[in-house]
Amino acid sequence: MSQEIVTRRVTAPEIRNRKGGEPIVALTSYHANTARIVDRHADILLVGDSLGMVLYAMESTLDVSLDLMIAHGRAVVRGSAHALVVVDMPFGSYEESPAIAFRNAARVMQETGCGAVKLEGGVRMADTIRFLIERGIPVMAHIGLTPQSVNTLGGFKTQGRDTALWPLIKADAKAVSDAGAFSVVLEGIVEPLAAEISHEIAIPTIGIGGSRECDGQILVLEDMLGYNPKPPKFVKVYGAIGNAIDQAVKAYAADVRTRAFPGVENVYLLK
Repeated sequence: MSQEIVTRRVTAPEIRNRKGGEPIVALTSYHANTARIVDRHADILLVGDSLGMVLYAMESTLDVSLDLMIAHGRAVVRGSAHALVVVDMPFGSYEESPAIAFRNAARVMQETGCGAVKLEGGVRMADTIRFLIERGIPVMAHIGLTPQSVNTLGGFKTQGRDTALWPLIKADAKAVSDAGAFSVVLEGIVEPLAAEISHEIAIPTIGIGGSRECDGQILVLEDMLGYNPKPPKFVKVYGAIGNAIDQAVKAYAADVRTRAFPGVENVYLLK
């Protein structure tokens, strides 16, 4: 009698317990095809609202809707089996009140099957984070460079260059930790500050433009694969997929124009 191998998903509490342990591997994923590949290697798949900029050529993440996040979240859950799937709460879906945040987060979890949600903000969102967690919704926090606040930040600017502001950023980190978030993304924060936060708070820190001292790292998959011709400074490019696609399409176009494709092996003949 054959035995089936049952794959169990990573859970939010398991990520929480990785504090100070083996570094956490996280990547974005927006659809089932990449989820199937990344799932073999990552602990967390983040369905980020960055999909608005990466997939839909939006200027920022602010135009991303809850329905769009749910559609992509559902696809990533279906395409994966191991990693914890975290879905971003888009701008406008959680800021108004904890009750509205719960209603929308519950919908995300029910309709996608994801294991947690992520929302931006530190001290100002601590009560909402606590409210969600008390009602059974695991929350990943996100502080520092928060893209949904791009208009109030004045652009995508590195945070913490002015050391006088360090106490405010540290307060954000402590607030989300105390509120019960199972981890926190530190984005675009100067290295020494990100390192200090990682050593001072009780939950795992996930760096993106942070520090190697963070408990884990996350990148946008398309950035690290070489789709983006001008990736941010914090990105290490591990592939040249963009160039490979260009060369493949160029070869296909040439074959079509010279009638080299389709060949006899690509058509159906009478038997």
